[in-house]
Amino acid sequence: MGHPGESAVERTLGSLRAIDAVAPVDASVAHPSARPSGPPRPPGPPGPAVVGPASGPVATQDQQAPRTLEDLYREHRMRFVRLAVLLVDDPATAEDVVQEAFTGLHRHWGRLRDEHAALGYLRTAVVNGSRSVLRRRRTAREYTPPHTADARSAESLAMLSAEHQAVVSALGKLPRRQREVLVLRYYGGLSEAEIAEATGISKGTVKSTASRGLEAIGKLVGGS
Repeated sequence: MGHPGESAVERTLGSLRAIDAVAPVDASVAHPSARPSGPPRPPGPPGPAVVGPASGPVATQDQQAPRTLEDLYREHRMRFVRLAVLLVDDPATAEDVVQEAFTGLHRHWGRLRDEHAALGYLRTAVVNGSRSVLRRRRTAREYTPPHTADARSAESLAMLSAEHQAVVSALGKLPRRQREVLVLRYYGGLSEAEIAEATGISKGTVKSTASRGLEAIGKLVGGS
């Protein structure tokens, strides 16, 4: 796109994606100070594990067995939590957003065609859930946003350069839609069409929103 902020955003979110890709699928992204007290969350998704939808099993590479909701939860939950953290800046809240998304997936499981449709549903649910969180924050006068340093796991932040941390901080200052588009594009690795589907906006709006967001990032990072 030729914007001054694009290379910085691409390097930063690409680095985070690479770090998270090699993390254990059941690892926690929560900062130690953000972890709730009390018993841990149950290891599986809400409700019983369910085999593929009525219209056919969820596809797999080896085609040996239909995928279950529990399979998707185990393999993709933490990646969606890490995505949600970049949208809401709070690990505990991100966990709740993703848990709600999987609860909704459980309710709609029988109507989904395949694994691709299930992951598309989860992306949209995480974006919408994150939006709801941000709306509630705006109406809560006593709310104080957490420091951006707590928005990533301690191990991920420790592996980022000062420039990368500045970009993560700048992302947190963008308008909600710009932030969503840039996170989904450069961290989620989604196409314009996939971002449009997840956010409920047109492909043209995705492109123009990304352009404005990258321009804003360039100014914020350059100004710092």
